[in-house]
Amino acid sequence: MSAPLVPDLFGLCKVLTAAIIWIVQQIIYALAGPIPPLAGLGDFLGTDFVITLVTWLIVVTVVVLWVTVINLFTIMWVERKLYSRLQDRYGIMISVWSLPFWPFNRTRRPTHRGTGYLQNLADGIKLIQKENITPRNADSAMFHISPVLIASSTLMAFAVLPWSSGFYVANLDLGILFILAAFSLAPLGILIAGWSANNKYTLVGGLRAAAMLLSYSIPAVLAVIALVFFTGSLNPIVIVGQQDRPIVLAGTTLPIPAWYVFGPQFLGFLVFTVAMIAEMERVPFDIPEAEAELVEGWTTEYSGMRFGIVFAFKWLRMLAASGLISILYLGGWSGPVFATVFVGSIPIPIFPEEFWFVLRVYGLSAFFVVLSWSVPRVRIDQILNIGWKRLIPYSLLAILIAAGFRVLG
Repeated sequence: MSAPLVPDLFGLCKVLTAAIIWIVQQIIYALAGPIPPLAGLGDFLGTDFVITLVTWLIVVTVVVLWVTVINLFTIMWVERKLYSRLQDRYGIMISVWSLPFWPFNRTRRPTHRGTGYLQNLADGIKLIQKENITPRNADSAMFHISPVLIASSTLMAFAVLPWSSGFYVANLDLGILFILAAFSLAPLGILIAGWSANNKYTLVGGLRAAAMLLSYSIPAVLAVIALVFFTGSLNPIVIVGQQDRPIVLAGTTLPIPAWYVFGPQFLGFLVFTVAMIAEMERVPFDIPEAEAELVEGWTTEYSGMRFGIVFAFKWLRMLAASGLISILYLGGWSGPVFATVFVGSIPIPIFPEEFWFVLRVYGLSAFFVVLSWSVPRVRIDQILNIGWKRLIPYSLLAILIAAGFRVLG
């Protein structure tokens, strides 16, 4: 999917879609014979509108499956194995050989000799089978809409989050702003979830989440404004392209990539990373779900797969936040050894761009996991003080530094 191979995922899918529709047209024409309506159906399927519409559906499906099936399962497995090691235990180890259809599984008991990757699938199947309970006095419509709003806002972020220079759904000039706007919809869904359940614990959790996420959204946006002074763009592909070069200092080329973290944007990087940890509601900023005092916070009344949706999409938000940090400050998918070999006239990348991007995303996600299982939770008043009294002044200072370096050239 890298640019040397596939410059545009949509263009590739459109070529394949047109080829498949052409085959379907030929079958329809062969069956039509003296029946004009069938021939008219074949002509309609071959129009550019139908081909473009089907192509968009395919592209969205590919990206959603790539994000939710492959990366979501993997990041869940990584966290469960990683915090198990931090606690000096094995963690999930259910093997594929535990599946009941193997003829040699004579004991009919789980086999703890695997890596545990299928445990996430087993947990999903278990949650699907559980009953979805709606509290008697809850606002039923809002209670059911909230998980959908949280899930859809997270998937919206991946609509414009590129995984390489060719692997994306849409290339927007204001893509970073779109992602931040998608992140800002989650507090509304969480507040609705906490209020609609008619439960004091969920209400307190929802209000905490709304207050916390609002206080950390502002410094995140200000940190991005500081970055705009350097990039002059909010297009993620343009921002990554500007970092895909070595640093030149006083006419000397240094063997260091020109990532924005290695320069005046370091302060903005710290502010934005802390703000994203709060947006993910991970320790030390998981006060909306403080299970010691709020049971499970705003998710207390959710059961079955509704709970599975709101819980799983926290991992997706971590993937989106890690990808956004990688694009803005860590060079995105630009790699130190991006080389190609030519098979005839076709360039084949030795390490595709997706490899470098996923490597950074999983590295940041592992850091967030280690941090969340290593530090204590912060009180709600301390969380708000950090957001309003610390991060906002630091983000404004990052803007002044960026403007100063821009003036000095």
